[in-house]
Amino acid sequence: MHQIIRHFTDDDLYKFTMCCAVIENYPRTQVKYRFNDRDNTIYPPGFAAELTRQIKMLEDVVITDREIDFMRRRCRYIPSWFYSFLKGFRYDSRWVTVAQDRDGHLSVEFEGSWSNTILLEVKVLAIISELYYMMTCVSETLDYEGYYRRSWNKAARLISEGCMFSDFGTRRRASFRSQDTAVRAMKDCDSGSGGPGHFIGTSNVYLAMKYNLTPVGTMAHEFICAIAGMYGPQMANFLAMKTWANTYRGALGTFLYDTYGWRIFSLNFSEDYANMFKGLRVDSGDNRRQLDMIIEKYRSLNIDPLTKQIVFSNALDVDAAIELQRYAAGKCQPSYGIGTHFTNDFPGVKPMNIVIKLLAVKITESWPFYFETCKLSEDQGKYSGNPATVRRFMEALHLR
Repeated sequence: MHQIIRHFTDDDLYKFTMCCAVIENYPRTQVKYRFNDRDNTIYPPGFAAELTRQIKMLEDVVITDREIDFMRRRCRYIPSWFYSFLKGFRYDSRWVTVAQDRDGHLSVEFEGSWSNTILLEVKVLAIISELYYMMTCVSETLDYEGYYRRSWNKAARLISEGCMFSDFGTRRRASFRSQDTAVRAMKDCDSGSGGPGHFIGTSNVYLAMKYNLTPVGTMAHEFICAIAGMYGPQMANFLAMKTWANTYRGALGTFLYDTYGWRIFSLNFSEDYANMFKGLRVDSGDNRRQLDMIIEKYRSLNIDPLTKQIVFSNALDVDAAIELQRYAAGKCQPSYGIGTHFTNDFPGVKPMNIVIKLLAVKITESWPFYFETCKLSEDQGKYSGNPATVRRFMEALHLR
């Protein structure tokens, strides 16, 4: 089978921005990650062996001068030293353990330095998703000409409704070609549209370079989860905001707040950080209720919510984004990060419900043990981590 990941920046921007922050602030931290298939999929025989081969091929994927030049121009908030790190970076398949049981269930784990393994998650998820469709022959049925038209129409509807939107679909795309097709169609639509909305860009750095778009993204839950594992969940958001602000000096100022729910974040969200960060990202819970709580918090701090950006990314499709736009317009500066609905929306094809989450962390390699961590969020269905760890974190945060 062909090599699925062939470009170093065929990855989401937030993996690079978090990697930079990790090296600067937690250079010796060690981590463990674990794959979770929420649908308990039965994978075809030989899937683990082919996945292992694809991960081994990542060792030959290196960043090019063209990719570095693009990131220097479009990601000016990233310090120059980080590109020297990327230039010398090499994947190592020994960081990854892959297995498949007799029933066909898949197991994937990462372990190693946080600054190294952080660059595996999105690529491995994209490989698993595309490889599954290849090995089940679904990929042979995908109509890309039709997909271009449907993607163009999605963009047209969003633009006509005044939505500012981005592609967030790398992790669970049907294929690299499907994401490429969707991004190309949405850029083409945006270029010829006179509507009030706008296709902002894509989280995929390589496709942003290919189509001269803005790479979009800041951080993921793992950043807060790792800090919570090292220092406890009560102040994890505060420490994450402090670390992020010290690293990027006000750039990349959209904070992902829901790792341990709104209540503890709100207690940590003091006036100085509320003013410093440009906005917040809503990734779980009821979108309208979350927005109402955010607006109330800003007003309690004498901050006008209309000056703040709120990014919605909670399993959106076009209809949900348009409905939110009609509710949020005039209350804040709303925008929408849409993932699977953009990159894996073929008739008759079920998108995979797969994630890779941070499981455990230790501050330095010299420690003889790890501390487990978890994610709670505003939806119990999005909780991740061992049940005992989830219970311990809930008790620490007085959640029921």
